[in-house]
Amino acid sequence: MTEEVLFQITKEQLETGLRGFPVGYCPTSTVDPTKGLFYIGRPVAELANWRPEEVIYLLMEGKQGSRQEVDRFFADMNKRARLKPETIEAIEKLPKKGHPMKLFSAALLMLGMLEKKDDYREDCLDLIAKVPHLAALVINHHAGWGKTPEPKPELGYMENFAAMVRVPHANLQKLTEAFRLFNIVHYDHGGGNLSTFVGKAVASGLEDMYGSMAAAMCGLEGPRHGRANQDCLEFLREVVKEVGENATASQVEKLIRDRLAANKLVFGFGHAVLRVEDPRALVVYDYLKKHYPSHPLVKIALLLRSEGTKVLSENPKISDPHPNIDAISGTLLVTAGFDYPEYFTVLFGLSRIVGIARQIVYERLEARGGKGTPIVRPKYLYNGPKV
Repeated sequence: MTEEVLFQITKEQLETGLRGFPVGYCPTSTVDPTKGLFYIGRPVAELANWRPEEVIYLLMEGKQGSRQEVDRFFADMNKRARLKPETIEAIEKLPKKGHPMKLFSAALLMLGMLEKKDDYREDCLDLIAKVPHLAALVINHHAGWGKTPEPKPELGYMENFAAMVRVPHANLQKLTEAFRLFNIVHYDHGGGNLSTFVGKAVASGLEDMYGSMAAAMCGLEGPRHGRANQDCLEFLREVVKEVGENATASQVEKLIRDRLAANKLVFGFGHAVLRVEDPRALVVYDYLKKHYPSHPLVKIALLLRSEGTKVLSENPKISDPHPNIDAISGTLLVTAGFDYPEYFTVLFGLSRIVGIARQIVYERLEARGGKGTPIVRPKYLYNGPKV
């Protein structure tokens, strides 16, 4: 691209989280305010029924692969998919106290210390191949579900992960399908979301892939970012408890109006970029309406979707009154038998690592004709006391 973007920064634009300021290029995905998320120019709704392997190939190679190309790519990935015994042993010695995302970030550092190749492209492929084993190990260890089974990557990317996570009393088929859909819609989301930007910023100092990704996952953990799905599920359960699973639309509307009047939050609505309903959420709502229409959480989630949008649309200050992916992604997991909200953000990280790792490769090895981007160093203006 040759166009230049020229603008003047005003005082009002400072301390606003860099929103809207272009700082580079993203080779994998884009978020259009009125059309939603695209991977390599394809709308995410189009990719929702693909195999994860096909979508990962698309993001890695920048094109749709034939069945033979994808299979060859994953024949190599499957050789990379097992953690070394010493890595497993080190992670299983980590403390279980605190949120599991802390453990996940620490596990990424351990993986880098023991298995990195100090080659961004190779470490990108290794990490994407190994992260199902890593995430399953972290969840099983933190939850006390026992030893993680030996990975069988030949089963498929998400089939292997579902088989390794020792979810009590799980229906493996339902669990795998929910993990597959959750995984695909969370792979990437442009270049400027917090976790992605943090990972690339840390890598700009030539930190390795694993340290950069651990930093990215710390960014993802916060309730304003990846942990929002956990908070949204807790809110949904509060609503079900208050109005009952057979509530009417008017009852849910009244609850929303009462919460807003009391200055309480209504979780799961709005988006920093989108001005329409999140297409990722649309995909999940449609899936749940088809497969779990009578589930109490699904019934109330659908009413929150319609009545929340109606009420919030009345406020001209709200630019996006529609539900986002966090409003419904936790419900997707619960209905399939994964009712463990503390691990939702780990699953988010398992997915998002794909896009972040690929973007780090671009910024370190491909940007600016192969020179890579310089170290991130924004300017801050002094506003302290004047002597």
